[in-house]
Amino acid sequence: MSDQSSIPYDAVIVGAGFSGMYMLYNLRRLGLRAIVIETADDVGGTWYWNRYPGARCDVESMEYSYSFDEDLQQEWEWTERYSAQPEILEYADHVADRFDLRRDIRFGTRVTRAWWDGDSGGWVLETDAGENFRGHYCIMALGCLSVPRRPDFPGLDSFRGPWYHTGRWPHEPVDFSGLDVGIIGTGSSAIQSIPQIAGEARHLTVFQRTPNFAVPAWNRPLDADEVRAIKKNYAAFREGARWSHSGYNCDDAVGPGLEVSDNLRKSEMERRWQHGGFTILSTFDDVNTSMEVNRLFVDFAHDNIRRRVDDPETARLLSPTDHPFGTKRLCVDIDYFETYNRKNVTLVDISDDPIGRITPTGLVTEGGRTFDVDALVFATGFDAMTGPLLGIDIRGSEDLSLRDKWEAGPRTYLGLTVAGFPNMFTITGPQSPSVLTNMMSAIEQHVEWITDCLTWMRHHDLDRIEATEDEEDAWVEHTIAVGDETLYPLANSWYVGANIPGKPRVFTPYVGGFDTYRRICDRVAGDGYRTFDLGRIEPRP
Repeated sequence: MSDQSSIPYDAVIVGAGFSGMYMLYNLRRLGLRAIVIETADDVGGTWYWNRYPGARCDVESMEYSYSFDEDLQQEWEWTERYSAQPEILEYADHVADRFDLRRDIRFGTRVTRAWWDGDSGGWVLETDAGENFRGHYCIMALGCLSVPRRPDFPGLDSFRGPWYHTGRWPHEPVDFSGLDVGIIGTGSSAIQSIPQIAGEARHLTVFQRTPNFAVPAWNRPLDADEVRAIKKNYAAFREGARWSHSGYNCDDAVGPGLEVSDNLRKSEMERRWQHGGFTILSTFDDVNTSMEVNRLFVDFAHDNIRRRVDDPETARLLSPTDHPFGTKRLCVDIDYFETYNRKNVTLVDISDDPIGRITPTGLVTEGGRTFDVDALVFATGFDAMTGPLLGIDIRGSEDLSLRDKWEAGPRTYLGLTVAGFPNMFTITGPQSPSVLTNMMSAIEQHVEWITDCLTWMRHHDLDRIEATEDEEDAWVEHTIAVGDETLYPLANSWYVGANIPGKPRVFTPYVGGFDTYRRICDRVAGDGYRTFDLGRIEPRP
């Protein structure tokens, strides 16, 4: 590490979610001076902010946790198959307490600017309070879904009742009892919250532009014998996730969808549907590459919706037809479709008659339909993947602006680094597997890769690392090519930025598989990081 007195920290980490906490833990183990800057008032990242009714992880609890400490994973007890937000936040609190992480975290502080200072050979990060933090390395642990898309409907300020965004839910309880509530959006947070709100409100009106596919969670309390069996062989269980295509343990594909018998194809789809969760995406090798095979899942999902929803017209409106199965973030639901059988729930299709404006008492569509409600809920999603990074004015060498560099879409090397931005790492950044995997697996892999990289640099008396333009170009081309071999780009999803007006349409995650990606990263490290520009920083006089 550089021994320059003008740089008080070896690393400044932005974000105290699961990635920021683990990064801090690892840097401490290396004996480095590190500080975390966090906007929120405590740890937890997305689980600190997303407190909406029904908020719950869509990866099973036994896999959505850290694996780096055996005592930690043995002592913590999850209560449900899919953990709810309060329990996940409690887990984050437990980790922070157990490893005394909070003493190196500056809470309630937002980074507004960050720039590479060539004179000192480090990064300067400016906060909303006007403070500057200097670090030799800048590690962005901002998360992929941390910038809510604020509703921009005309007239919102005139609405007389309370309104809420699922991504910035109040910390105090919200009581919808006796109220007529309107919710805008039918993505993941809406699919989780609609059954909860419907059970409390006098009436719930759901405004849907495009329906989404959802598979049942079949959530339940965890069985003690099941937990005991996993914990007995947790090391092997974790290793299976680390080298899986998705970052979590699931049944292998039975082969190409059209090359197995009709009986096996139907029985396997039904078996995985009854198991619940994301395992259905791995039923066949070509679910996300063959339109003919994917159509089998579309029809299968439509049949299930028709069985669960009493009114045929409502079932039709809830059945997606504009994108292949799984090409938008697949939702995991608990009684979502059954909720539309309630007498106090109304589904309003706004695909051809969108919301025109918010009124003092509700909203009116462009076609003139008027709806009065007492409270509004906006489940309008996030500026995903790039939004958290571009929300900070980040400037690299020669005052290069990340916003300008990414004007046509993100450009990274491995989703970990960016050419022109020395000594900056992005945990689960754009063009890494991130949101297509178990995020905990993706976080641990990135943090451990960065840790190993910094350790290697110390041993080789190096203190500067930067992606090269050539390697970055090659990685961007590879990421796009791999994505184009799939059906993912056919959907107008937040994977391609379609939910944000004016955002470049680029398929952002790396879809080649978590196992493939991990091998690529390991190969880069094993080859002595030769694909990077490495060196020593000489302080300027």
